[in-house]
Amino acid sequence: MNLPRQSLTLFDSTCLIVGIIIGVGVYQMAPDIARGVGGPAGLFALWLAGGLLSLCGALCYAELATAYPQEGGDYVYLSRAYGSWAGFLFGWAQLAIVRPGDIVVLAFAFATYARTLWDPLAGSGIPWTQHIYAIAAVVVLTTINVLGVREGKWTQNLLTVIKGLGLLFIVAVAAFAGSATPVATVGEIPLSLAFIFVLFTYGGWNEMAYVAAEVKNPGRNIVRALVLGTLAVTLLYLLVNGAFLAALGFDGLRASEAVAADTINRVWPDAGGRLIALLVCLSALGAVNGLIFTGARISYAVGAERHGFGWLGKWHPRLGTPANALILQGVIACVLVVALGTFIHAVLYTAAVVYSFYLATSLAVIVLRRREPQAARPFRTIGYPLTPIVFAAVCAFLIYSAVTYKPWVAGGAVVLLLLGLPLHYWSAKRKQ
Repeated sequence: MNLPRQSLTLFDSTCLIVGIIIGVGVYQMAPDIARGVGGPAGLFALWLAGGLLSLCGALCYAELATAYPQEGGDYVYLSRAYGSWAGFLFGWAQLAIVRPGDIVVLAFAFATYARTLWDPLAGSGIPWTQHIYAIAAVVVLTTINVLGVREGKWTQNLLTVIKGLGLLFIVAVAAFAGSATPVATVGEIPLSLAFIFVLFTYGGWNEMAYVAAEVKNPGRNIVRALVLGTLAVTLLYLLVNGAFLAALGFDGLRASEAVAADTINRVWPDAGGRLIALLVCLSALGAVNGLIFTGARISYAVGAERHGFGWLGKWHPRLGTPANALILQGVIACVLVVALGTFIHAVLYTAAVVYSFYLATSLAVIVLRRREPQAARPFRTIGYPLTPIVFAAVCAFLIYSAVTYKPWVAGGAVVLLLLGLPLHYWSAKRKQ
């Protein structure tokens, strides 16, 4: 049987995390987040709090990933903590709801900015440029990842380095922007909503768990990658928001509709828009590639253990990748591009389901310590049991906020999630 090989170094693993977290949220949501606080001090405090809470979650996942370094991440932990039904529901949700939806969110973000650089259908009256770009991003990056782990990780490393340098470039340019121009004040939003936006921009730190079986020296490098990746993103976010404030001022940041472009335009009025569009495109592609790379490993884990889904659990003997899982994931994502149609619909498609599993997995740290005390734990969560409890409470708050904001969207996702239960029992019956 062909199995995953340990081919990811600490640098590869850290790039994977940083590349997935830094998508486009910091560009799109920085002004709205600023509208939820009273001044620069509150702004930095909110971004720092988001990083620290994400680190709490990363520490919980670090314990689980080092104790059970297998492909599948939450699928493995939930199965051991609550039973096979919980693991299967997670795998089903990732296959049908979460992972394709997340890929579509960032593919749409890429398409939005790519269209400003070149619109092949401009003037034709055909409003499908965004969909074409989004589908093209999914197809090309899925193909690269099918061709081999080395190709997928090199693509990820390159895009992550480029996006990191791009963020530092914005920071450097802001130093030459001069004094901010006064602007009119804008309306505020609730602090709770701003906090949701902050945590959305930090989403993705848990992806390391899905490729644990492919990490070299997993007992040490998984923890290092999770912590280094989360801290690196937190530092970059603080620096970038400082650059926005230096160039635009607090009121200017709040009022901006394209904050990164406005920052660059203070120095290079003519080239700023296109430079930022290119940077956001590369940033979004890096996140899409990371989600494709890790997401297929979850479907692979489900297929490797479930009767009736064995074709998903096959590792291609020549390419060395979960090719079937990657292809199915790509097909579903392309269908969702057409079905959902917009960035915001894709976000709402996944929110409540994502945080439900975050909550269950963080509590699995406590459950598994009691259920399997004999398991080797190369790393133990710092601050246990407070760390997983605090993170679980934050997840519960985000679930509540998502459901109350768009109950029909959340309800639709939950119905689709529950369809996984009869599939679980069907699979179990086939095994018997």
